[in-house]
Amino acid sequence: MSQFKTHIATSDAASITVRGKNLSTELMGKRSFTEMVYFLTCGKLPTPGQARVLDVCLVALMEHGWTPTSMITRLAIDSVPDDVQLAMAAGLLTVGPVFAGTMEGCARILQDGVASSETPEAYCERVANEHQKSGKPIPGFGHRVHRPDDPRSSVILDVAREEGLAGRYVDLLVKLGAAFDRARGKHVTLNATGAIAGVLLEIGVPVHAMRGIAVISRAGGLLGHIVEERETGAAREIWRLTREGIPYEAPEEGE
Repeated sequence: MSQFKTHIATSDAASITVRGKNLSTELMGKRSFTEMVYFLTCGKLPTPGQARVLDVCLVALMEHGWTPTSMITRLAIDSVPDDVQLAMAAGLLTVGPVFAGTMEGCARILQDGVASSETPEAYCERVANEHQKSGKPIPGFGHRVHRPDDPRSSVILDVAREEGLAGRYVDLLVKLGAAFDRARGKHVTLNATGAIAGVLLEIGVPVHAMRGIAVISRAGGLLGHIVEERETGAAREIWRLTREGIPYEAPEEGE
């Protein structure tokens, strides 16, 4: 017998068991999709407050209009119209350290700060100044569209506060934002992924699972793009605009 075991699920002819609970009699119709995501990720059922915090995070990242994620999905479904899963997978491959998945980097900064021997204020000042000097993007801060503030971030943090789940990580996140403002000499937007990083840490979601939360969320939005794409055929217009907007030009000799 293998030395490896799984605590996730098993099934037999009459039942399916998920983390020790009968799927049909204890979970279906009794637990929400959000609760099940937490259950499978964290190994325990969430409190109502934890479920609400996770739910607001999932809703926040589900849709953001014309993004690389949605455009790639539309182009893919136009090319392979019978394979919804392929088109969704293609779009989800863009969730990462640039788009939608930056909560992981921000969460690591917060996690290190809470564990640091420095005072929260000293830690935040040091991190802010280091990022300012290096010129590196600050995960969880800044946004191409939402300025001066991301309208989603305040809602996410407010829900955590309402549920009594805004503790040391959220507190450090706020201090970090103030330190970044001072280092830059101007206000830096706390974006949705930054707020999500703080509250997911508060409810016990592992840092290495956070980008997966973004993938789960964005998958729901991409299905909507696929349905609309089949109705409108916008991908062909995206293709046409690209061809016309980025013309070919012969290279100079030696290029």
